[in-house]
Amino acid sequence: MRRISVLTLGLSTALLACSDSNLIRDADGAYDESDTGASDDTGAAGESPDDDDDGASEREDDFIKLLPATTNQYIFVVNSARDTVSRVSVPSLQVLTVEVGSRPKVVRTTADNQRAIVFNEGSDDLTILNAETLEATVVQVLPYLNAMVLSDDGVWAVVYRDSDEEDDGSTGGAQSFNELSIVNTVTGDHFSEVVGFKPRQVKFTEDSSRALVVSDEYLSVIDLSGEDPEVQVVEIAEDLLDPPPAEEIEVSPDGAYAFLRQFGEDSIALVDLNTLTVDRLPTGQNPTDLDLSPDGASAVVVSRGSNELYVFDVENPYGDPEVIALPSEEFIGSVQFSPDNTKAMLYTTAALVDHYTTWDLATGELTVRPLIKPIQSVNVTPDGGALVVFHTEADAEGADTTGEFYGEWAMSMISLTDFRRNAILLSAEPTAYADSLDGRWGFFVMEDKPFLEVLDYDNLGLTEIKLRSNPVHVGVLTGTSYAYVNQDHELGRLSFYDPDAELLETITGFELNSGIEH
Repeated sequence: MRRISVLTLGLSTALLACSDSNLIRDADGAYDESDTGASDDTGAAGESPDDDDDGASEREDDFIKLLPATTNQYIFVVNSARDTVSRVSVPSLQVLTVEVGSRPKVVRTTADNQRAIVFNEGSDDLTILNAETLEATVVQVLPYLNAMVLSDDGVWAVVYRDSDEEDDGSTGGAQSFNELSIVNTVTGDHFSEVVGFKPRQVKFTEDSSRALVVSDEYLSVIDLSGEDPEVQVVEIAEDLLDPPPAEEIEVSPDGAYAFLRQFGEDSIALVDLNTLTVDRLPTGQNPTDLDLSPDGASAVVVSRGSNELYVFDVENPYGDPEVIALPSEEFIGSVQFSPDNTKAMLYTTAALVDHYTTWDLATGELTVRPLIKPIQSVNVTPDGGALVVFHTEADAEGADTTGEFYGEWAMSMISLTDFRRNAILLSAEPTAYADSLDGRWGFFVMEDKPFLEVLDYDNLGLTEIKLRSNPVHVGVLTGTSYAYVNQDHELGRLSFYDPDAELLETITGFELNSGIEH
């Protein structure tokens, strides 16, 4: 019999009064302390830029692993160590905890707010929860898989083995590196399919009619429009015997084209998703980043080796791209657009460089700007008003060894209006980050530090909130601007913080009765 525990916290009126603030982007970290609490690393740590550009790949850190998921009424949070998922109701803050499979790794909610899909890595299955009743349907998937992606319409889940993730050390009998599971989350039907060797990434077209699975040699296009998925495989590597690592895929908003970047190739692959033909679009040397502009009109490639940007028209990608020369002394491998499509940040995570470049998309102006330390990750607030930079612990060559930030973790808040900044010394590595979609508040937590750090983007100030235990997730309550922090506690602990009222409330023990039948 399925077992659920229930707990309701009576918070103060100030916390329960919902505001019109937008959601905070979900984030997660890791932590441990007693009750008395990025994918981006430093890149080629310690390496300096050089003319031959033989450094590591740029790595984009979304600062997150165990993402909570939200509907218009609930938050679902994975508790991996306890094989449970907790559901928090908004605004009542009633917490229900339900047992799922072994080692639940990720939960996603469907766009219609009707279902929560849990991938249980330890038991090789999905738990499909009715968001309202928590009734569960269990669907077995193939063994040895470690990642799940959900289509935008919430109908299809693709579960695969991401070859870029560390191996969990599982041993057993025969194991395939080409098979994946496709689950219809409405009907519960499961399909196994063979795709390219060692998939690296899965994306869906915006209409959810196709799933695209990228491996080094192939792009597998899975048609999901019929009763059963149908797979067609397209060769994307020119050298099938020694293919370059496939690192990124972007899909045009209309689903007509897929743009693929392979590390070290002086071109990108363009796949016509209607004809399944492949063409090569020349770029500069060693393209290290590929992104679509927020309006979906441009595909931008950063060619780190030749210090150039290649800007392709997404509707007519075969036309001549705009080529923009980057500042000659800079080592730039990554681009991040502001969501308002007015500017972009150009930087590197593959070398210890303590500056970045802003790109004004209206005027084309490029400006090199200083930082206190090299970059671990970059985040632009959703309204485009501020830049959040988390820095590496390592320092740039020639850094002042007597400076306040030397050999330490740090972060910077930077106004994208006048570029004033607030540089902040950190006592540990940041492990999770979230910000409000209205651009007012940001939140992050650090490793083995029982604090919630609150960022005020209006004045670039920081407030530190003491927690009773170590945080695991940080995010926002649906329909409010209140942060929630799921913490590492054997009985379950959640804290809720209202930054406007400066009010912290905590629930402890919501898993205390998880064994009681309900």
